[in-house]
Amino acid sequence: MKRKMTLPNKITLARAGLAIVMFLLMIAQTPITVICASLIFAFAASTDWVDGKIARSTNSYTPFGAIVDPFVDKILVGAAFFAFTEMHFLKVPVWAVFFIILRELMVSTLRVLAALNNKVLAAERWGKFKTTFQLIALGVIFFIVDIYALIHLTNGAFKTYLENIYFVLKVLPYWITALTAVVTCLSAITYLKNNWEMLKESWSLPVNEK
Repeated sequence: MKRKMTLPNKITLARAGLAIVMFLLMIAQTPITVICASLIFAFAASTDWVDGKIARSTNSYTPFGAIVDPFVDKILVGAAFFAFTEMHFLKVPVWAVFFIILRELMVSTLRVLAALNNKVLAAERWGKFKTTFQLIALGVIFFIVDIYALIHLTNGAFKTYLENIYFVLKVLPYWITALTAVVTCLSAITYLKNNWEMLKESWSLPVNEK
């Protein structure tokens, strides 16, 4: 029997490709490439809502989508935060990015363990809130990056206007990233709590009682 990849899964894989392109454009660190990267990020982030809506409306949920969709979200978020640490004018704290990535790897490990036990670890409410918070935080930082890029592409009064806006907003990337790390780590507590029994089963062996 022939099988065909669902449209939501195609969109998910396309989002992964966009995340890689976005990352490469960001680390180039030219005004034009970072502005293009911000546009790609906005489009890629919107596809997360689109593939979910299509999956719900067409009842086309698959185990692949349940596992890969949140994993691709992590690629998109991680790629952006990693690239931001290379943009020294942002002063994005590396420690916060580390804890964000650490949490994502932990939950990804739980998903693998669930799959080994023939279960699917679906996204929980806290996890969805965390992802939304991350995307909003990244959107704000991208906005600041775009202002910084436009400063180098403009002249005269408009450049001065942008410089004033940047002067007010330049402290935000540090604190937004730090807050994102806190929210991200707090969401991990819910996953650990709800899957603790599965975790214990995965790291232990039955004990013969005499």
